[in-house]
Amino acid sequence: MIDNPYKNYFEMMPAYLTILDRDLRIVEANERFRQDFGDCEGRYCFQINQHRSERCEHCPAERTFRDGLPHGIEEKFINHLGNEIFLLIYTTAITNEAGEIIHVMKMATDITEIKLLQNQIRDSRERYRQLFEEVPCYISIQDSDLRIVEANRRLREDFGALPGAKCHQTYMHRTEPCVPCIVKQTFGDGQIHQSEEVMTSQKGDHVNVLVYTAPVRNAEGQIKNVIEMGTNITQIRQLQSQLTSLGLIISSISHGIKGLLTSLDGGVYLVNTGLAKNDRARFEQGWKMVERNITRIRRMVLDLLYYAKDRVPDLERIPALAVAEEVCEVMRGKAAEIGIDFRWEIDRNPGDFEADSKAIRSLLVNLVENAIDACRVDKKKNAHQVRIGLKGYPEYIEFEVEDNGIGMDQETRERAFTLFFSSKRGSGTGLGLFISNKIAQAHGGEIKIESELNKGTRMIVKLPRKPPTTGTKAPNV
Repeated sequence: MIDNPYKNYFEMMPAYLTILDRDLRIVEANERFRQDFGDCEGRYCFQINQHRSERCEHCPAERTFRDGLPHGIEEKFINHLGNEIFLLIYTTAITNEAGEIIHVMKMATDITEIKLLQNQIRDSRERYRQLFEEVPCYISIQDSDLRIVEANRRLREDFGALPGAKCHQTYMHRTEPCVPCIVKQTFGDGQIHQSEEVMTSQKGDHVNVLVYTAPVRNAEGQIKNVIEMGTNITQIRQLQSQLTSLGLIISSISHGIKGLLTSLDGGVYLVNTGLAKNDRARFEQGWKMVERNITRIRRMVLDLLYYAKDRVPDLERIPALAVAEEVCEVMRGKAAEIGIDFRWEIDRNPGDFEADSKAIRSLLVNLVENAIDACRVDKKKNAHQVRIGLKGYPEYIEFEVEDNGIGMDQETRERAFTLFFSSKRGSGTGLGLFISNKIAQAHGGEIKIESELNKGTRMIVKLPRKPPTTGTKAPNV
């Protein structure tokens, strides 16, 4: 079939070569084909290669017989030992002197090792992709412009992290990068860096995240991207915050308790000396001191329990006007001391509502103190003003506390109710707004913030006239 010297080339080719007729019978096969598939001349190729009784559905040899063009395909074969091998097949037409196609030569190259390697790489990628997607933490790949190249499933679901978005816009809702930015630090020095951040989810929830960054290098060792991995530690921080809050509360009243105990010792002394000297007046004076201080200690302990432990609000019917007037009376003196114009616009007949009077007073005082502080630290205006408002509606009471102080940007507004977050740069504990918001929630209400940086803030407190009877716990205030 094949004349010398090409016969030798045909036999020694490092590939499987066969010559097929129009019935797809093997007319001739080279040495390597015969070694791996046995003596096969006169048999159909699909019987030899595929152990089939019918022709292959996408036979490249048939296509070459039809159009005379070369064709290629990748197929899996079974050799005479029963082993699977993968072949890359090409077919080409063999014509006679008249140009008629009389045979087709099929050349098949063994790519089994390449195929196995490709499968291993694919399986490895799938495993790493699954790990990347399902690992219980937040993972993103970022470029040097801080744009998210890729984000895992948990990050996409919680923060809506989309490729192309900048990380600080996605996590923090900031227009400028964080300072310091550990992703930039890793791009700069190639080292692993760590920080703790408070991020805002798509639902508006604040999430405490412990963040690590590491470089992703290319084949030349250059830093191409940075991987950022974040672990949600919100529950840990909440537990720590509760313990810290309890410590702060105990510390804040320790001086008062010491004074009460000293006064109680004085009363006990008068009682004892009055008894010893049969001095009834001295005894009665001492006993009144003891009773008074026991009552004060009892009240302080109950207050401590109120502040340190979750509890159901002690609801009673209270006049909204009386609450507002009491807060105004307490706070206007403090505002006057630092030259702040203190005003109130109060509905004279807002009606009553059910609430824990002590908690509501604490809520409003916290908001007014924050407003006064926002004016105090604002050096850009010559005159400052704090206003308290009160309106009564059929279903709820609405208090307002407004100032023209420093105001808040979007990040500060979103994090304002986070425990121990303070915008006062070290002069605040970060408890006030957190406590106020929890009090409002415990009463079935809410606090809405309207604020603009350098212009001022308006806090709107909406409290239902009758809180839902769901056993909602009051906060640690």
